[in-house]
Amino acid sequence: ALKIACDLVDEGMIDEKQAVAMIEPRSLDTLLHPQFDAEALKKAAIIGKALGASPGAASGKIVFSAEDAKEWAERGEKVVLVRLETSPEDIEGMKAAQGILTVRGGMTSHAAVVARGMGTCCVSGCGNDNSVHISYADKVFEINGHRFTEGDWISLDGSTGNIYAGQIPTVAATGNKNFNRLMGWADAARRLNVEANADNPRDAQQAVDLGAEGIGLCRTEHMFLGDRKNIIQSFILSDDEAVKQQALADLLKVQTEDFLAMFKTMSGRDVVVRLLDPPLHEFLDDPRELEVAITKLEAAGASEEELAALRARLRRIDGMVESNPMLGLRGCRLGIVYPELTEMQVRAIAGAAAHLKKRGLNPKPEIMVPLVSTVEELKCVREQIEKVIQSVSEQTGVDLSIPIGCMIEIPRAAVTADEIGQYADFFSFGTNDLTQMGFGFSRDDVESAFIPQYLSKKILKSNPFETLDPGIAKLVKLGVEGGHEANDKIICGVCGETGGDPDSIQMYYDLGLDYVSCSPFRVPIARLAAAQAKIKSNGGAR
Repeated sequence: ALKIACDLVDEGMIDEKQAVAMIEPRSLDTLLHPQFDAEALKKAAIIGKALGASPGAASGKIVFSAEDAKEWAERGEKVVLVRLETSPEDIEGMKAAQGILTVRGGMTSHAAVVARGMGTCCVSGCGNDNSVHISYADKVFEINGHRFTEGDWISLDGSTGNIYAGQIPTVAATGNKNFNRLMGWADAARRLNVEANADNPRDAQQAVDLGAEGIGLCRTEHMFLGDRKNIIQSFILSDDEAVKQQALADLLKVQTEDFLAMFKTMSGRDVVVRLLDPPLHEFLDDPRELEVAITKLEAAGASEEELAALRARLRRIDGMVESNPMLGLRGCRLGIVYPELTEMQVRAIAGAAAHLKKRGLNPKPEIMVPLVSTVEELKCVREQIEKVIQSVSEQTGVDLSIPIGCMIEIPRAAVTADEIGQYADFFSFGTNDLTQMGFGFSRDDVESAFIPQYLSKKILKSNPFETLDPGIAKLVKLGVEGGHEANDKIICGVCGETGGDPDSIQMYYDLGLDYVSCSPFRVPIARLAAAQAKIKSNGGAR
């Protein structure tokens, strides 16, 4: 398709804009990700089908834990990580795997979002009926009468959601000489900026290599994992003020290192840093797993002192359990209740920017406040942020101008954007949560529970977590119009998963947004879709 489009331009049959309009944006996945060998695929039998959550093809030996995925990969094995669902603790195993298969979850589940960011094949939500069983203890996975044990080969197509038994050869993504030509024409034609969601320098560089103009979402909670999890746990669980202050000091150090690396990689390009968003319990041990561990230690004759410490830890964790954690103490609420966390993060951001400016670089951080629902919340947090930035500026002697904005992901924020916009330099629409709260759908459950039936019965035209729903689009429209009413210089973008969806990008263009931000490997798709949106709309809304 690319060759035909470019040849027609060279022969004078069509112009460059017509060439851009000829290519289906989603088809670019075949250039960016491995695919199955076409002849081998003809002989393969599909044993299951779920959501194609992250494109590409993968074939590997089944493992059931992140630790095993990493260990097997280090000894040269190709593996597919099979999990009930993934969590932030699984990140190292996800990086090591050729592909990821989950029983639960949808397009905005942890597995799907992280896999798309890494460019790793992922099929999610294969257990939406009773035909799937997984046992970590026995290391067994069963689907539609097919039984697999650890080490058995399985193959996944992250574009179609097809699951195959056995090993299918894959063909690596290859370069195409016409790709850069077409993308150059697309960039010349579009108005929407295209940025990327990236949380580390490697992903940031990958995004830039794929044409991203900046980072539209840096999720700082991903920086609190691994060895650092113990630090944030010390802050959360300790009653000792000295321990808390030491934890904050340790976090400040590692966060500053994070931002130094990110801003250096992205020098001269905007980096929108979202302050800590998830509920604190996500950084804690699973209380039921801790309960089992205590029982085993008791049976093994552990000391009473050790058991007492673990029981106290369990009580503290149980005391933090919320019935609806995604609607509870998270986002800006977390920063208001624990202002020292916000102050630590802002000091790290501002300190890193000041340090790099002294070295002659051009860091361009922006600070985003998540889960704002009232103007008073944003006003409170903004004042806190500005005080820290001013303090760092005075201490370092570096003039710092850091824009401060917020996510619009709660319906109330969208309908009161004319108030909230008074204290925001930019709005970023978080369509994952906006869709969840707008519909009253749990994005972690409904995609495997009933959305497939809704789609088959035409109750929904498309999955609203993949493509922006027209009703949710009205909330975005209210937010954009309200924001500009309050602040005519406000910048409006989107950082939810629909930011990389071609059909959604057409709507965002018509709604007058300034940028979309998406997973790094969706950046070329978004660039092409943004160009087609402008060509189709002949200039669009603004």
